[in-house]
Amino acid sequence: MRTSGRMSNAKCWLGLGMSLYFWGLVNLTTATLLGTHTPRGELEAHLADKPQSHQRTKRSWVWNQFFVLEEYTGTDPLYVGKLHSDMDRGDGSIKYILSGEGAGIVFTIDDTTGDIHAIQRLDREERAQYTLRAQALDRRTGRPMEPESEFIIKIQDINDNEPKFLDGPYVAAVPEMSPVGTSVIQVTATDADDPTYGNSARVVYSILQGQPYFSVDSKTGVIRTALMNMDREAKEYYEVIIQAKDMGGQLGGLAGTTTVNITLSDVNDNPPRFPQKHYQMSVLESAPISSTVGRVFAKDLDEGINAEMKYTIVDGDGAGAFDISTDPNFQVGIITVKKPLSFESKKSYTLKVEGANPHLEMRFLNLGPFQDTTTVHISVEDVDEPPVFEPAFYFVEVPEDVAIGTTIQIISAKDPDVTNNSIRFSIDRSSDPGRFFYVDITTGALMTARPLDREEFSWHNITVLAVEMNNPSQVGSVAVTIRVLDVNDNAPEFPRFYEAFVCENAKAGQLIQTVSAVDQDEPSNGQHFYYSLTPEAANNPNFTVRDNQDNTARILTRRSGFRQQEQSVFHLPILIADNGQPALSSTGTLTVQVCSCDDDGHVMSCSPEAYMLPVRLSRGALIAILACIFVLLVLVLLILSMRRHRKQPYIIDDEENIHENIVRYDDEGGGEEDTEAFDIAAMWNPREAQMGAAAKTRQDMLPEIESLSRYVPQTCAVSSTVHSYVLAKLYEADMDLWAPPFDSLQTYMFEGDGSVAGSLSSLQSATSDSEQSFDFLTDWGPRFRKLAELYGAAEGPAPLW
Repeated sequence: MRTSGRMSNAKCWLGLGMSLYFWGLVNLTTATLLGTHTPRGELEAHLADKPQSHQRTKRSWVWNQFFVLEEYTGTDPLYVGKLHSDMDRGDGSIKYILSGEGAGIVFTIDDTTGDIHAIQRLDREERAQYTLRAQALDRRTGRPMEPESEFIIKIQDINDNEPKFLDGPYVAAVPEMSPVGTSVIQVTATDADDPTYGNSARVVYSILQGQPYFSVDSKTGVIRTALMNMDREAKEYYEVIIQAKDMGGQLGGLAGTTTVNITLSDVNDNPPRFPQKHYQMSVLESAPISSTVGRVFAKDLDEGINAEMKYTIVDGDGAGAFDISTDPNFQVGIITVKKPLSFESKKSYTLKVEGANPHLEMRFLNLGPFQDTTTVHISVEDVDEPPVFEPAFYFVEVPEDVAIGTTIQIISAKDPDVTNNSIRFSIDRSSDPGRFFYVDITTGALMTARPLDREEFSWHNITVLAVEMNNPSQVGSVAVTIRVLDVNDNAPEFPRFYEAFVCENAKAGQLIQTVSAVDQDEPSNGQHFYYSLTPEAANNPNFTVRDNQDNTARILTRRSGFRQQEQSVFHLPILIADNGQPALSSTGTLTVQVCSCDDDGHVMSCSPEAYMLPVRLSRGALIAILACIFVLLVLVLLILSMRRHRKQPYIIDDEENIHENIVRYDDEGGGEEDTEAFDIAAMWNPREAQMGAAAKTRQDMLPEIESLSRYVPQTCAVSSTVHSYVLAKLYEADMDLWAPPFDSLQTYMFEGDGSVAGSLSSLQSATSDSEQSFDFLTDWGPRFRKLAELYGAAEGPAPLW
């Protein structure tokens, strides 16, 4: 035993070594020794020549293999075995030598006695055997007494290694509610001891922790469920400890443990349930489509795919106004707006919402139903909404020759709220930078404010705004697309300047030019131009015009015998007319030059200078003569200028001294002209201003547009064409850069000439607008009809102006 002490261990090892020695003698191979130094090869050859006999022979070496236990802990070298040769007489003449694996390091030999000892601690798990070679030598001569032989030392195992779980700790999962005996995982322990020797490596498994939920197979290490209906929602994680013990689990065996973390995976065994059977929500009527109203949640104790939820609206009067979708992250139902809401139309809705699991397991259907419903009440809250246009888009076609102030469309809008506030119309000036249109503030009548020209702008896209009078922040808008229709307001004309030439030797009826025309108009039936000579040139003896009926015309000669000396240039007026209603025409001029040509009709010269100069005087000589004349004229002018400067005195007269030519003005204006620009008395007495207006006018210019309040007849203020009149006058004032008003300040202290009403000053008004009635405005006459309609209680339709 290991604990018996050093002497008992030594005796045990020695006895074992001697027994092995004698066991080796019993297993010796029979052979006949022919000589002490006969090699093994010679011995085998000699035996082959001799006839075989059944006589037992003796071998000189007495070993085969040795066994030694591992983990020797004594202080003395461990005896392994003994080598002995028959040649050894015991007188020390034989020397034993040990070589091979571990020789001299692990194992030593007494060279006289042949005793082998282990000088290091042996571990079978590190090395199970050693192969060595032994030889017997003559100590005196060093010659081998026996051939070298090989033997093995095997390390015998003892139970010094406990089982180990090399892959631990383990992690495993098993579905909840699994049947008893469901395999979870297999654990494996390894023992480093020799499995072929005894029970040192025979492992038995057992469970130390984890009962009664799990069990383990003692031989295979397979862990199985041992309890039925294990619920993940009750307990999800389990820590199981498994033990592996060698020696077949007998007492005294070594043991090792590992931990197995087992998780119950989820199955769909819990149906969803709404914690609330009634939800109350609210939404503004101005909420945009797809905006969130609220959320509902059906609680499901499962997780992952088993907790996925699908929400649907199964009933209720709000199925068409609202929609519901599932948030994949939180599995909640999101109720959104499906179509525009109106507090004035419907103030509340009721929805019946269902939440259901889309993934079901058939074996758990008896735990269902796997769906639940809840009721959602949604209240629509009123908001002050902007005006709404009817229709939501306008398309208008108008001819380009429409008069200024013509109503082309009535824009309609209303306040969708219950209060039905008054609405005022205007045009978004960024959409109409040219100010071609105007909209009546109360009626929404869209009118032209400037002449339209299709050739300049064929389309106008403007935005009309509608503002609540009591809440200017509420603004509605509508797009108005205006197409300008073409009218025949542009006469055809030549696209470029036409210039042709005719040879002096041209014949009558010869083509000298083909002309065409362009027209900015685009009639529906296409353009067609007519060409002819103007009436005053209808009997032109030189040229004629032939219309080709394809919007072009040919210019032909009517005679021959053209001469540059007689006339070098002809200007032919051509009348061009279109097919519009009414037809428009213009006159284009064709310039025809008379040129000298060769016999093939190629132009040689179109200048008449060659016929006007003397025969011997060239053009270069004429240019030189003119240059000399020009130089002489310059010299004469220079001489005259120098003489004039000599006669001028050096002293400047006092009358011409520029430092004394200072003009002083007593007023801050621009001189006398500004003082006569207006009569200051007109600011204080409008009656005198009317009488003296004709006598006191500005002298530098004549205003073309007079004050509307003074010259417009009273009937215009109530007529249906007042807008047209005002817009026409406004356009004239905008186009006339020299028309008043000028940069002057005029203060009016009177509220109208001939007014039957009293003062409209707010100084005498009541402290609160709500306490004052404006019904009396209806009695003040036509001039105050507009104010009466705005502030009075009249319910009739609003007038145009």
